[in-house]
Amino acid sequence: MRRARRRSNDDEADVDMTPMLDIVFIMLIFFIVTAVFLDETAVDLTQPPPPPEDDPPPVNPPPAITVYVDGNNQCSVDGVRSTCGGVLARIERQLADKPGASVILRFDPDAKHNVLVQLKDGLDGRGMSSKIEVVERAT
Repeated sequence: MRRARRRSNDDEADVDMTPMLDIVFIMLIFFIVTAVFLDETAVDLTQPPPPPEDDPPPVNPPPAITVYVDGNNQCSVDGVRSTCGGVLARIERQLADKPGASVILRFDPDAKHNVLVQLKDGLDGRGMSSKIEVVERAT
């Protein structure tokens, strides 16, 4: 005799997903509440506002040492070409001639960021204050 195989769809089990969703939402809330958000500090590259027109210009502006890094990452100090590694030594020599001078770092927008960071860190490490400017190209 031939036995007939019974095929029934009654054997399928339904899985209730509600408890799993509850656990997922509880874990999500736990991780959001316990997350630590870091405040990262960055180099401020915003330009200061222009001086008001009614202020008279200073009679003797303080001396400044200008460091320029062009788009090819070549450095110059007060218009004299220098290697980017020798800029700090040249600035120290310039400070001997111009005591109290401020240092202005001018960068081309295409200059590499690590050159800016190395120069700024070197100046800060030696206790020299500096100002950063991004030079826009004339179009």
